[in-house]
Amino acid sequence: MDISFDSYKTFYYVAKYQNVTLAARALLCNQPNVTRVIKNLEYALGCTLFVRSNRGVRLTPEGQRLYARVKIAVEQIAFAETELDRAKTLQNGIVSLGATEIALHTFLLPVLKEYRGRYPGIRLNILNYTINQAVAALKNNLVDIAVVTTPTGDIKGLESKALKRVRETAVCGPYFSELAGRKISLETLAEYPLISLAAKTRTYEMYSKWFSENGLPYSPVIEVATADLILPMVQNNLGIGFVPEDFLGAGEGPDLYRIFLTEETPARFVTMLKRQDDVLSVAAKELVRLLGEAADSGLNRQTPGKNGKEISWNR
Repeated sequence: MDISFDSYKTFYYVAKYQNVTLAARALLCNQPNVTRVIKNLEYALGCTLFVRSNRGVRLTPEGQRLYARVKIAVEQIAFAETELDRAKTLQNGIVSLGATEIALHTFLLPVLKEYRGRYPGIRLNILNYTINQAVAALKNNLVDIAVVTTPTGDIKGLESKALKRVRETAVCGPYFSELAGRKISLETLAEYPLISLAAKTRTYEMYSKWFSENGLPYSPVIEVATADLILPMVQNNLGIGFVPEDFLGAGEGPDLYRIFLTEETPARFVTMLKRQDDVLSVAAKELVRLLGEAADSGLNRQTPGKNGKEISWNR
């Protein structure tokens, strides 16, 4: 049965108001047109839907059964249209974001604060992941975008944009303060107890590779789940760790000392990832735009990509 949605919508308003004239006003059309549509609908369905009188119309039993179903459909479609309209104007919506600890604390938080201030009706679903978890979540459509630190590993099928260079430094507590105030070699540092993110994380792999390139083993005595746990362990003299300089806040203090190395620590970048050819919601696109603006205002342009080439955001 080929009956248009407009016919059922006209039926809905006539049944709702029990008056053809009021229905015509709601539909922004004339009364004869509404009457014609209802007659055609009754003919197509093979039953009478309304009993007409001088006071208006009322539903027949068949009309009541049809109205019970049509009412749900029309009102749900109207609700969906309203939701879409509100989403287009960023009055509501949901954005799912996968982020690593370092990305949150060195770049993301101020941007998210600005986004929430501008669009309080948008719900932000922020999931704290390791780099591997964030990439997997993005590939499996569990998040709209991911903001992580390099190295990212296999990002086939994803697009990326470097947002900020992250400089990491070695730090120690008072117990190892003899290492501070002078430059030491990585070989010397390797003789001390090290604190690291857990094995099989990209950060662990990065430092393991760096030590190996310098002919040294990488054997941390303590492995932690998240980057923000390294600093308090260092301050309590449990070992020496590498942390982003952004984590140091005001800098050194009585319980924290920066260690200067003769070798430069590996370059890292906060990077934004999205699926290739994925159509983001208006709300997600706006967050991507703000992230890009924040990056453009302060990003070191020496952004690494595959084979040392610059990564660009194409979409």
